[in-house]
Amino acid sequence: MARPHPAPIFDNLDYLPDPFRNGPEMIAPKLSKDQQQDYFFSLRYLISYKGSTATFNSYRREVERLLQWLWFESSLNLKTIKREHIEQFLEFSIRPPKDWIGTKNVSRFKSRQGERIHNPEWRPFVVPYNKALKQKSTAESYAPSQKAIQSTFAILSSFYNFLIQEEFVSANPVALVRQKSRFIQKTQTAAPVRRISNYQWDEVMRVAESLANMQPEQHERTLFILNCLLGMYLRISELVADERATPVMGDFRTDADRNWWFHVVGKGNKSRMITVSNGMISALKRYRAHLGLPDLPFPGENTPLISKIHGNGPVTSTRQIRNLVQQCFDLAYESLAAKGQSSEASELKAATVHWLRHTGISEDVKIRPREHVKEDAGHSSMATTDKYIDSELRERHASAINKKIIRQAEDS
Repeated sequence: MARPHPAPIFDNLDYLPDPFRNGPEMIAPKLSKDQQQDYFFSLRYLISYKGSTATFNSYRREVERLLQWLWFESSLNLKTIKREHIEQFLEFSIRPPKDWIGTKNVSRFKSRQGERIHNPEWRPFVVPYNKALKQKSTAESYAPSQKAIQSTFAILSSFYNFLIQEEFVSANPVALVRQKSRFIQKTQTAAPVRRISNYQWDEVMRVAESLANMQPEQHERTLFILNCLLGMYLRISELVADERATPVMGDFRTDADRNWWFHVVGKGNKSRMITVSNGMISALKRYRAHLGLPDLPFPGENTPLISKIHGNGPVTSTRQIRNLVQQCFDLAYESLAAKGQSSEASELKAATVHWLRHTGISEDVKIRPREHVKEDAGHSSMATTDKYIDSELRERHASAINKKIIRQAEDS
């Protein structure tokens, strides 16, 4: 008889109980006493990140997987876990059982007759759809990236530091793992920045402009979104409304010299000002003309930056924006493939929305002072911005491009 796969533990923020008003027995009455304590302190930790939906989701994923492994695989709890258990959990996470792996992203819970119930299709681990091959992935192909494993280490260590501060545990077992190289590979050089080429970008924009001309009600917004993502290096989360902020047209502001800036609340709840180029101003004017608005925003204007097509108010789902951009990527791929540009097309096949931010930064560090790019991108350190400077790799490749494999006879 097949064992049941684990059900989700934590719902979305809007449906979570308040652990600051009620105790463990009240918010998780169906769990055992030890599990109630685990749930209670985990919930207090996760809710502290409610200011950013993306951060909350990432931390929820890692904490939930740990609890599921503790409760269903090892019969342990947060208080009894030791260093060797963390190592066992990491090995389990790298190669989870097939019945823990899903092949598509689905909601954790569903509402039915006023009650939240588990979605039977949900799994703790997911193999994403293979964009490059345009086919559904299988559980056997699950393989976490090095970045994902590093994220697991960082989040669980942060979690246990919180539990220490709450005086729930006395030590951090994650920090006691000495041989992290068992799980995380060391690389000699930094991984290349994932971006699209200028030729691919031109094709994406040609497709987007064609869509906007044919279906302006649907795709003038799409064209503006693409310009924001590349022209101002915006993260997709910075385009949608959440508990932190609602991006509005009034976030475009001028200074005393009549220079335009875009004010945004980004990753880590940090606000920054982004330089607005003349090209971005032209894109803004076009989108506002479509909306029937004056050329440029006025101080305090609260028109949503990205409005819903159906209904009122701002877009609140990053998935909706991903789908719009993906549509342009797919059409650009088909166009390039039809032109016989198979190499350009195949690279575009793997592209994601976030690559547009990388592309914008990579292009600008070629022509702008890197300090200026750092501030516009919202990087915490210059080292992050420097990753986008590929001149060293270019020179390294140029020095080797003409070296010989087979020497002439006289060199033998």
